Amino acid sequence: MPEQANRYQKRSRYKTDVTDEQWEMMRELIPAATAKRGREPTDLREVLNTILYQTHTGCQWDMLPHDLMAKSTTYDYYKAWQQSGVWQRILDVLRGKVRLATPRKPAEEAKDPVGEQPHENAKEPVEPPVDKMPPLETAREETPSFAILDSQSVKTTEVGGEQRGYDGGKKVKGRKRHIAVDSLGLLMAVVVTAANVSDGKGACRLLDQMPEEKFPRLKGICGDGRYNEKCLVAHTRQRNLTLEVKSRPPGSKGFVLLKKRWIVERTFAWIGFNRRLSKDYERTVASSETRVRIAAIGMMLRRLSSK
Repeated sequence: MPEQANRYQKRSRYKTDVTDEQWEMMRELIPAATAKRGREPTDLREVLNTILYQTHTGCQWDMLPHDLMAKSTTYDYYKAWQQSGVWQRILDVLRGKVRLATPRKPAEEAKDPVGEQPHENAKEPVEPPVDKMPPLETAREETPSFAILDSQSVKTTEVGGEQRGYDGGKKVKGRKRHIAVDSLGLLMAVVVTAANVSDGKGACRLLDQMPEEKFPRLKGICGDGRYNEKCLVAHTRQRNLTLEVKSRPPGSKGFVLLKKRWIVERTFAWIGFNRRLSKDYERTVASSETRVRIAAIGMMLRRLSSK
C-alpha cells in the first residue's frame, strides 16, 4: 500500500494518532481488512486513528478532516467492529495487560524502624529487621475480583434516536450510562439505557455482561444507595456476589468522598475528556456504548505505552 503509507507519513500527526508501540498492541486485536478486488487493502491504522480523533474531538462524520480516512470507509469498519464485538474484546485484552503491568502497592507504607540508621563508624549499612521491612509490591491478576458501579445521566441532542427518558433526580432528559470498573478504574462493562431506568435495573444488565466464565474471580460489587434494589439483590445472590452499598453519612452536605466510590467517579471524569461523550450524540444505544469503550481503549493505550 505505497500510496496509503505515503499519505500517513506526509500528513501532520494528530494528538490522538496511535504510536508505533501502540499500533503493535492493536494490530493483533483487529480483524484483517476486507479484501477489495483491484484495490489496495484498507489501512486499518488510519481507520483507528480516525475513530480515535472523532471520539476525542467530537466532530461529526461529515466534518472529518480530509487528510484522515474517508467517512464511508471509517464508518463501515466502526459499525462492523461494533456488531462483531471487536471493541469489547480489545477492551478486555488491554484491561488485562494494564492490570498485569500495574503491581499492587502496599496499602500502608511501613514506618521507619527504630535503630535502622548505621553507626558512624560502621563499615556496612545496618539492615532493618525482617519483620519491619516494608511490604513488597505484589502482582495483580488479569481479571478483577471486585467491581464498582455507577451511572451518569446525559442529555441527548435534537437528532433523536432510541431509548430516551427523563431522570427526575438529575433533572436530565436523555440517556443514562451505567458502567462497572475495577479497583484501578478500568472499564469492565457499559450499558446505556433511557435516563428513567433505575440504577438497580441497569446494574443487573451490567452483571449480564460480566458472566462468570469471563470474570471467574469476581466476588463482589459496590455502589451507592440507589443500588439497594430488590432486583439487584436477587441478582447478586444468584451469582453468589457480595453487594456493598456506600451511602453518604446522615446529614452531610456538598461533596463527600466515599471509599471505593470515588474510583468510578474518576473514570467518568477520564472519559469526559472526550468531547464526543459531553452529550449523547448517537442515534442508537449500541453506538453510545461503543463510544465509551473507545474512550477507555484510548486511555489504556496511553497507560501501556512508554510515552
